[in-house]
Amino acid sequence: MTLHQTLSDTMGQAKADPALSGIIKLAVLAVGGQGGGVLTGWIEDLARANGYAAQATSVAGVAQRTGATVYYVEMAPHRAGDPIPVFSLMPAAGDVDIMITAEMMEAGRAIIRGFVTPDRTTLITSTHRALAVSEKMVPGDGIASSEEVMAAADIAARRFIAHDFDTLAIKNGSVISASLFGALAGSGALPFDRAAFEAAIRAGGKGVEGSLRAFGAAFDVAANPPADAEPAKAAKPAAGVSGPAHLLAEWNRLAARVAALPAPVAELALPGLRKVVDYQNLAYGAEYLDRLAKVQTRDSAAKDWALTREAAKYIANAMAYDDIIRVADLKTRARRFDRIRSEMRVKEANVLHLTEFFHPRAEEIVGLFPARLGARLEADPKWMARLTRWFDKGRRLRTDSLPAFVTLHILGGLKFWRPRTLRHAQEQAHLARWLDVALLQVAQNYDFAVELIRCRRLVKGYSDTHARGLSKFDRVVDASLSIAHRPDAADWCRRLREAALKDEEGKALEGAIATIRSFA
Repeated sequence: MTLHQTLSDTMGQAKADPALSGIIKLAVLAVGGQGGGVLTGWIEDLARANGYAAQATSVAGVAQRTGATVYYVEMAPHRAGDPIPVFSLMPAAGDVDIMITAEMMEAGRAIIRGFVTPDRTTLITSTHRALAVSEKMVPGDGIASSEEVMAAADIAARRFIAHDFDTLAIKNGSVISASLFGALAGSGALPFDRAAFEAAIRAGGKGVEGSLRAFGAAFDVAANPPADAEPAKAAKPAAGVSGPAHLLAEWNRLAARVAALPAPVAELALPGLRKVVDYQNLAYGAEYLDRLAKVQTRDSAAKDWALTREAAKYIANAMAYDDIIRVADLKTRARRFDRIRSEMRVKEANVLHLTEFFHPRAEEIVGLFPARLGARLEADPKWMARLTRWFDKGRRLRTDSLPAFVTLHILGGLKFWRPRTLRHAQEQAHLARWLDVALLQVAQNYDFAVELIRCRRLVKGYSDTHARGLSKFDRVVDASLSIAHRPDAADWCRRLREAALKDEEGKALEGAIATIRSFA
């Protein structure tokens, strides 16, 4: 019998209560704002109110999501007059009965640290993600795999209860600590009934109604797990387009051009068209489709239109670059304020103070000038030094106040001016060179041309982030072209791109480029 079969058999048995005559050991991993302290307090109060001696400790994690606080509770039955048991201060590997984690990657950390074992541990976790600093720092996609953690938890834990308890709590007007408490109650891992758990919440005296709603919803999830995994939700249909009749007519003409494209291309071309039209206007959308048509003339159905499909995504990204106008526009959109109010749970009686951090460099300021004038200023070190002295300061703008909001709103409304700016001329020239370089490779090495198109993912963001990405893009393309004659050029282009995405400093990329230089 395999280990997995043994675990499955164990999990299929009736729930076994902890050894009531011994010490029950429970750990909670939570980051700031997730109510780990509140949850621990409820558990400690619950135990003491039901005839148990209990002790709770905590070891704070590092700020900014580089480590969770470890809360630890030990409890044991205790009769009045008996000596109080001596409890441990911290959990030990292989010696935890119940592990609660307020985020998916913390469940993974608990498994790695040995706190979750198949012979004894009930693991309760929320499946939502709060990205760690290490995940955000990666220039590419640094998000760790939740699927791998789920697979490991199925094997590592005696019982595994997983659900998006954060969303569940928000829907019920509370926070995740309440829903995790409900999941703990519903799991049956502690020898107390539901009423005792609810009494602990009521004794807290704050946010009781919302906490009880979230508790009840999570209790039902944990106590009555679905027999099968939830079916995938059907994709929502695209939102309808509305506006003046003459603009709708032009949009429909552009949409008809997309519909005429091969299906694999149209799948990405329509969102790309929406992106560039939202970014600028319908005429800009027509330019996008013209560029895509140029790529399609060099492509082939025999290749399943891979080149044009990739171009549909990355041309749109290149055309919708981030400049001061774009940043100001996004910061003053109504749906952004609505999202922030929703996430912060702002009620009508509350006042929201919203501070924006705005730090344009001299290059961003010059980029707003007319192309010719801006180019002259950018080439003049004295002028760049002046602009740096005047503008290169971190600014805090309170967009809940009228002056700051109007300032950003006016900046965001300068779309009409964008085509005349130096930044636009630079971005358009770079875009044209990139496409020309890629299309020149189609005849001799189609796969290499596709990889060159994909290299555009290196360019993203605003200000310093954009400058670093653009530098990496140019270095990857130049190094790739130096070995364009090799049959494995496509593979090396991919390797260079992946190296560029590994670290912000570009050390991995330098190593890959050094390897390519050794080919000569």
